[in-house]
Amino acid sequence: MDAFESEYGIPLHDDQRTSGEALADIRANAGNQEYSAYNGFYPVGLQAWEDGFTTGYKPAGWDRVPDDFKTDDGHVTATRQMTVAINYRKDVYEERGLDEPETWDDLKHPDIAKDLAINVPGAGAGMNAMLSINHAYGGDLDDLDPLIEYLEELEEHGARHQRNLDRQFTAGEISTYVEFDFGGLSTKYNDDDIDEEDVGVVIPQAPGGGEGAVAAPYGYAMLEDAPNPAAAKLFMDFVLSLEVQELFFEGFVRPIRADELDAPDEFPPDEQYEAATFEIDQVELLEKQDAIVEEILDRSPLPGVEA
Repeated sequence: MDAFESEYGIPLHDDQRTSGEALADIRANAGNQEYSAYNGFYPVGLQAWEDGFTTGYKPAGWDRVPDDFKTDDGHVTATRQMTVAINYRKDVYEERGLDEPETWDDLKHPDIAKDLAINVPGAGAGMNAMLSINHAYGGDLDDLDPLIEYLEELEEHGARHQRNLDRQFTAGEISTYVEFDFGGLSTKYNDDDIDEEDVGVVIPQAPGGGEGAVAAPYGYAMLEDAPNPAAAKLFMDFVLSLEVQELFFEGFVRPIRADELDAPDEFPPDEQYEAATFEIDQVELLEKQDAIVEEILDRSPLPGVEA
């Protein structure tokens, strides 16, 4: 946003709403939108599209976005993606004689699970973390039994669902948390309350190797009756340019055109992403996510699930 204003002299406004809050605002102001675009979790953008609140625009660079991360009509386009990661305290693991986690099975160790936290299913990071676990053990969007069985094993040793994971992590209240790579990397390099070398970030594989981490897209959509459509289009073009895509890396977020760029050394190795990452059909997820969240709320044995 700063780079855009510096380049074009056009100020942008971001009121820091969550994706769900942004959608509620869009619905409340239908026909008289305050903002020109939605920016947030891709499936929420699809919901705005399905509800008729968006308009089609294919930004410059749109053709370089993977087909699974854009609608054919140009209404919703992904700009970046978060990958589910295991974020852990290296110093604590060393004190406990624990090896770096590599697969979801590793988190079952009693000395890890006793202060392990997974975000709640109502948060995008929490839902995608649990869908990653479910996929790693053979489940799918219609079968969450593998996830529930896994959580039952963790619950025996003290694991829980929890929000505000970075604060508890830096305070030493939890040694491991499952969220997006962005969370751990941002804590590692931006948080003065913890030493950089004490934070580890791993993209987890399935127990026998292979797919274990969802790559969750975030993106934007121009709104129907946008008050400033020309500025919105200019910004959308700007964000998908390679020069600006590279800025996402500086914020510890993988851009949607990451395969055309060299990731900084601060990120987990490309080999981890290549070995573990998989994608979910976002249209199918849109149709089923409410039922998935409700089922996890109803069946997860971990305390804190409704936080």
